[in-house]
Amino acid sequence: PRMFEGRLPGFANTRSLRVAGGLGTIPRIVGESYEIYSGRIPVESALNRIEALYRPYHAGLRHLVNRTQASFGSCILVDAHSMPSTGLDRDGVAKADIILGDRFGTSAASFVVDAAEEAFARAGLTVTRNRPYAGGFITEHYGAPGSGVHALQIEVSRGLYMNEATLEPNSGFQALQQVISTAMAECFARWSGWSDDWRQAAE
Repeated sequence: PRMFEGRLPGFANTRSLRVAGGLGTIPRIVGESYEIYSGRIPVESALNRIEALYRPYHAGLRHLVNRTQASFGSCILVDAHSMPSTGLDRDGVAKADIILGDRFGTSAASFVVDAAEEAFARAGLTVTRNRPYAGGFITEHYGAPGSGVHALQIEVSRGLYMNEATLEPNSGFQALQQVISTAMAECFARWSGWSDDWRQAAE
């Protein structure tokens, strides 16, 4: 609530752990807990963002997920992010190049995450799961492996492809493009094969 100028509506969630950590629908922090705003945001501006951006985005995404599942019997949603290259995970270990988030096995079946981990590792990148990023709103609210909808968050270290101070691409940008394209093509091929096998077994 301290982010906003004016009174929040009654439906606003002000008590969840994510909100308390600054990661609500309109985040307060970014990266390694850097404050995004220098001052308070008018409540009207925040509500306008939700109506103009947040609700249409999720309505569109839900439509795509439902349509894909209806057409193919299952759906794999890839939620791609970038992360600061610096910092440590909760165990004090340096971050990997790629962090796969499946909310500790609850948002995607193991075959989905296994295929992604193997593809990125084969490309020479270091890969870990769920620490420090296990997945956020999308993996939590869309992932339902028991119903055939798998949501996987993929965090990519910015240091691989950009100067994090200037935000300009670095010398690794084009090479990483190729690595990601190849790794994801391998994932899609394996996921499609698994989906066909699963569907035939179900029939």
